[in-house]
Amino acid sequence: MRQLNFIIIDGYPKPSRDQFDEVGMMKAGELYAKLLRQHMPDAKYDIFYSSDPGVVLPDEEELKKYDGVLWPGCNLTVYHDHDERVVKMVDLCKRAYEIGVPQFGSCWAAQIAVYAAGGEVKPNPKGREMGLARKIHLTPEGLKHPMYEGKPQVFDGFISHDDEITKLPEGGEWLASNEFTRVQSVSVKHKNGVFWAPQYHPEYDLHEVARLIIAREEKLIKQNYFKTKDDLMTYVEDIENIFNDPTRKDLRWKYGIDEDVIKDSIRQLEFVNWLNKLVIPLTEKSK
Repeated sequence: MRQLNFIIIDGYPKPSRDQFDEVGMMKAGELYAKLLRQHMPDAKYDIFYSSDPGVVLPDEEELKKYDGVLWPGCNLTVYHDHDERVVKMVDLCKRAYEIGVPQFGSCWAAQIAVYAAGGEVKPNPKGREMGLARKIHLTPEGLKHPMYEGKPQVFDGFISHDDEITKLPEGGEWLASNEFTRVQSVSVKHKNGVFWAPQYHPEYDLHEVARLIIAREEKLIKQNYFKTKDDLMTYVEDIENIFNDPTRKDLRWKYGIDEDVIKDSIRQLEFVNWLNKLVIPLTEKSK
């Protein structure tokens, strides 16, 4: 198999990326690069910080040189059509659909997958879902879908979002759900392309979520996730302790942390299935 080439679209504006640096969190695009290297060490990739002034995203001809498009999370809002940064990324997603480059991503990715194909995204009336999305369960479509082959029927996943998918486009499949967010995962077939995307984050681990919680300190205290900064930091330290020593039964029991979010082989399976069941077969077919 030839060396595969991917494009990673990190839509976080620079001030947000700088904040991640300050709290010791990896940038969203780098998290996806790390995930890609873990499962396909020889792959090539280009990271585009698409919200930065002057950054031009690939046109259709340039996009054809990539074997897949990876979409990390993003703190912009996909339905803000007045925001040129958003429009630019939606247009890229549409180009990938047009030419048939497979796409995968998390959180913002699920929303852009749906929105670019004609679906609907709105603010979640329940507010922010943060930290761990509990009891995500596969729908009948999800149980049959190749993205979830080998995945438990019910599992937890790392998450941080305010918006939710409210209407699927034609060609969209609803694959997973939980009590907080009805659409926790989608597959969208549109024009010549396919986009697989969970709302939750397979690329996160306990350390990255702990750092994200620090970055979102002001919002989380305001939204009553924590009463004080001390409460927040206690939670962060406990989560970091589990990350550093997964045998901490006391802390895992206290916070309900199971193997589905600790083991890469379970947590990252959606991405691995995308590579093995969509990207690689398409590459071999095009030889």
